[in-house]
Amino acid sequence: MLFASYINTILAKFKDNIHNFVIKMTLIEFKNTFHLSEPPAGVSEIVQALWFDAQNNWEAAHNIAQSQEGVQIYDRLHAYLHRKEGDNWNANYWYKRAKTTMPTVGLEEEWENLVEYFLKIN
Repeated sequence: MLFASYINTILAKFKDNIHNFVIKMTLIEFKNTFHLSEPPAGVSEIVQALWFDAQNNWEAAHNIAQSQEGVQIYDRLHAYLHRKEGDNWNANYWYKRAKTTMPTVGLEEEWENLVEYFLKIN
């Protein structure tokens, strides 16, 4: 009986802290989550934003980008989103804040590059 109580305590802590576990995945594995109704558990907030973007939910992705303005990786996400929106002036402002320039690659390749990078540092 004592062992069962111990196991239940561990399982309860695991359930309460599941959001703290980080899942490593590849770009292909990430793309295979697009059928889900929400981003995969265990990925960073930035990766969640890129998942929302792939679901054509620009607003949700943008809300995440805005949530930490001034943090370089969030500013980088913000830049990409405004570029995708077609607002190159605003995108360039955010690229500058992220200490980079607008990429010369297309939007799809930029998205994939961002996903791969942020999955690695997840």
